[in-house]
Amino acid sequence: MPAASGSSRKDRIISTDKDKDSLNAAQDAAKTGGGTRPRLSAQDRFIDWFQSVAPYIHAFRGKVFVIAFGGEVVADGRFFHLTHDLNLLAALGVKLVLVHGSRRQIEAKLKAQNLRSRFAEKLRVTDAAALEAAMEVAGTLRVQIEALLSMGLPNSPMAGAHIRVASGNFVTARPIGVVDGVDLMHTGEVRKIDAPAIERRLKDDELVVISPLGYSPTGEVFNLALGDVAAATAVALKADKLIFLTESMGVTGRRGELLRELTVREASGMLSRGRIESEEMRSYLPAAVRACEQGVGRAHLISGHLDDSLLLELFTHKGVGTLVTPDPLETLRHAKIDDIGGILGLIEPLEDAGLLVKRNRDRLEMEIDRFWVLEHDRMIVGCAALYPFSSEKSGELAGLAVHPEFRRRGAGERLLAAIEKRARGLRLKQLFVLTTRAEHWFVERGFTETDVSALPQKKKELYNYQRRSVVLTKRL
Repeated sequence: MPAASGSSRKDRIISTDKDKDSLNAAQDAAKTGGGTRPRLSAQDRFIDWFQSVAPYIHAFRGKVFVIAFGGEVVADGRFFHLTHDLNLLAALGVKLVLVHGSRRQIEAKLKAQNLRSRFAEKLRVTDAAALEAAMEVAGTLRVQIEALLSMGLPNSPMAGAHIRVASGNFVTARPIGVVDGVDLMHTGEVRKIDAPAIERRLKDDELVVISPLGYSPTGEVFNLALGDVAAATAVALKADKLIFLTESMGVTGRRGELLRELTVREASGMLSRGRIESEEMRSYLPAAVRACEQGVGRAHLISGHLDDSLLLELFTHKGVGTLVTPDPLETLRHAKIDDIGGILGLIEPLEDAGLLVKRNRDRLEMEIDRFWVLEHDRMIVGCAALYPFSSEKSGELAGLAVHPEFRRRGAGERLLAAIEKRARGLRLKQLFVLTTRAEHWFVERGFTETDVSALPQKKKELYNYQRRSVVLTKRL
């Protein structure tokens, strides 16, 4: 899903996984003798991409996204490009709340005054000078953000944009006090988010900007941590997503690889075992976990340096960062009538390549109860069917298809295991499959090549000698 950073914006937008998968499937079919499929034109690729993002557009309309980023995103000029993506999300009906940080600007302000920053447990010790700097910086950042969101240049992604921005005293805070013997002074923590006030602005199609400052009922001002404000805001609004734009690519594993998906349980385990090396992730990941534990649908940690990372994370299935969810994204279940479109999307390319026998929609509707599907994040990524021949204690495994992204991630094995379990539940003694290309895959999983005579009588009568499918069986 990630695109090359040096490509044009148009090229980056249309170079999605679905385009690549379509072209790869055609190339794979040619290599395996399945015939070539015509190369898609730029116009066809665009239509293909546009259709592929339609489910996300439907799912996101009217939902609340809380997007958090450090002050460096504004200081480095990256917010200018981010406004284009925010404008697109707003045009699609997404309700947006932006929470900005200000650490870099506060550091610069204090340094210019020859003042030294002090920290305790990763929290700033906010004395009077630091608080004054924080307030000044917050006001400047808010004005800069509002100015950039007000752009409407012709022939630009902001053309015709009418983004109204709201800000205010939405955060009530209290002092943290003394931590390990250190008085944090004007450093505070969120006490309450005025969700009704924010919701009124969102209902009026305004974009809300929240600074990392909080106010007490006695009129005091407190400097707050970005992660604390973002998580508390997302929870109070019952947001669908909490998104952190970070300086790193996301949470990484022991070998430095990007961990694309984590459940709350997995993320909490990594934190408790001290397996998070990045200081930034040690700050933001707990906030993401806390938000998901308290009702936020998803939390994303993505690089703010990757071109179009926000759109790539939201509108492509694989994403470009780390996704934190309350529960596992993947489910293996019986197919329903609503799954037919997803199943056809998997099997039709294989039918066109001659790898599967064609099934029309009417037949699939009648046989839907035979199918199992593997669903990943509301997308059908694998399917398989079992056709029992009860009188002969045999069953046919058919229609096994897996999305290209999941073929090396055990999806086929999980579908096969589900079919075998179902066959045993029906007291079948043997499973068989007919294939023209994948015999080695099945042999490696316990199937044995045999001949047509091993098939149930009804299946033998329907055997297509022109296809010359290999017959493989497995004892259960």
